[in-house]
Amino acid sequence: MSIHSIHHVQLGFPAGQQSLVRHFYGELLGLKEFRLGAGNALRFYAASQRVDLVPVPNWAPPPSPQHLAFEVQNLPGFRARLLDAGLALDETRPLPGHLRFFVNDPAGNPLEFLEPDPTEGSTP
Repeated sequence: MSIHSIHHVQLGFPAGQQSLVRHFYGELLGLKEFRLGAGNALRFYAASQRVDLVPVPNWAPPPSPQHLAFEVQNLPGFRARLLDAGLALDETRPLPGHLRFFVNDPAGNPLEFLEPDPTEGSTP
């Protein structure tokens, strides 16, 4: 028996902010939304993995260093799209061999976006 992938990650968001969360993950990040049963949860595919977002009454964002990391293609394109949307990026934490930045989703969940740096050898 071995673990070979992550099936899904579940993040919370303040109840009543479905439209903000849907816009962020669906429009800005370009993830495909899908429905699974009844309920208020929002679900998106990131390639073959899922990101499930669940409304939570009395929501408080998680403390650092918890975060979700997305490996992407064309990180500069993602960066420009998020900056154009007026989001504040944290680009103060370099990772050798990678381009990366952090941004908070509308609920305050920290997200990391990274891509191997083509000008350097990436490290696993």
